[in-house]
Amino acid sequence: MRVRRVYDPALPDDGARVLVDRLWPRGVSKERAHLTLWLKDVAPSTALRQWFGHDPALWDDFQQRYRAELAQNPDALNQLVSLAQHGPLTLLFGAKDTIHNEAIVLADILNNTAH
Repeated sequence: MRVRRVYDPALPDDGARVLVDRLWPRGVSKERAHLTLWLKDVAPSTALRQWFGHDPALWDDFQQRYRAELAQNPDALNQLVSLAQHGPLTLLFGAKDTIHNEAIVLADILNNTAH
């Protein structure tokens, strides 16, 4: 599984490319994104996203709150699990911070689900 910014060019081995943001990233056309799926329902709630604001100091709390949200919405997460079981999967996000974002949390969950 790969986690990448949606602004990075698509690669031939990306497999299924899934945008996991609730909002469409600025300045990216749908053609340029080369998406397989835009899964808004797996993204953090608007309230959680605004509270977090990509503040690294809130990262641990964000992860806990986001995992709690995902536990309440298993259908969206199950879509990602299914895609991951059928081949390569690339989770795409728009944030500038490549370490503290929802795609990192999702990748960790999916990597632990696969085993």
